[in-house]
Amino acid sequence: MKKSLIAIAVLAATSSAAFAQSNVTIYGILDAGITAERGGAQGNVTKVTSGAASASRIGFKGTEDLGGGLSAIFKLETGVKVDDGTLDNTTSTLFNREAYVGLSSKTAGSLTLGRQYTPYYETLRDVGDPFAMGYAGTAKNLFPVASYMTRNSNAVVYKTPNLNGFTGAVSYSLGEQQGDASAARQVGGSLGYANGPLNVAVAYNMKNNDTTVLKTAGVGHNSLVAANYDFKVVKVFAAFSKDKGQGSAPINGAASATATTNAFGYTFAQSADSQDALIGLTAPVSEAGTVMASYIRKNDKESFNRDADQWAIGYNYALSKRTSTYVAYAKIKNKNGAGYTVGNNTEAGTGDKAFNLGLKHSF
Repeated sequence: MKKSLIAIAVLAATSSAAFAQSNVTIYGILDAGITAERGGAQGNVTKVTSGAASASRIGFKGTEDLGGGLSAIFKLETGVKVDDGTLDNTTSTLFNREAYVGLSSKTAGSLTLGRQYTPYYETLRDVGDPFAMGYAGTAKNLFPVASYMTRNSNAVVYKTPNLNGFTGAVSYSLGEQQGDASAARQVGGSLGYANGPLNVAVAYNMKNNDTTVLKTAGVGHNSLVAANYDFKVVKVFAAFSKDKGQGSAPINGAASATATTNAFGYTFAQSADSQDALIGLTAPVSEAGTVMASYIRKNDKESFNRDADQWAIGYNYALSKRTSTYVAYAKIKNKNGAGYTVGNNTEAGTGDKAFNLGLKHSF
């Protein structure tokens, strides 16, 4: 009897110790389908693609309760390609999507260090884009959210707790250029307010393009206002961005942020002075189905006047809480030598029109 009581006491102590350790979750998204791209210089292409609606990924995240409302948090997330099983980036970076560790407080907010999303990108994704950066209609096709505008490495990010509907974030990404603390650094921030059907936010991003060698590359500035309002029968979206300076409008999918030989066969340089406007909607058409639509205009303020317009429509149907199927179509009209392409959440695209049909499962 005494041995049994001792065994129970040891088991209880062991269980308590286990619960005090980090709570780790393995999660992911598997998204695959058919994409048909039209209008490219090299001709039409139809392919099995990965991550059209949401980038396919696997991740690990966890928390440890430190007491007093304070927790240690971490996240490691890598992108994968379901169509061929490889990483979804060309640099072979293992955790290319997110990699950070930090502290979170229920009353003081969170502070994290590592590779993380920019406040500008999160604002457009969560508030302004009815396609949530996915499908053929993604705002990535025309808004300046490519490359360093999506995520920062070497970033320190502070996020406030929710204060009566108000939330905020500040991001500082160190350039890590020897002898010059300002070179290659990136600073961003956002402020949002959500109350009932209304969700509105503003965001800012600044990127210094200088290096230890080149001191005259210039600074890019981006200012964004985004909002949505849920009327129940339809949810309307709007976003407006002002992009000024070198590096303020990196081209989606380009090897260089400044210029690329695009899908239409000619050199297409980014604008250093442009504006982006979006209007869109989502509407439930059944208990499980949702229609998405948007119109985006890229207004190039430079003398080249390389404007572009995008129209997009999509439909998502939830087969369950974790599995959905979707279809989407978008078309871009380029003007005066502009060469923007219709991509999706993961790919930049090869032409001015694209169609997606796919299946997504979350775990």
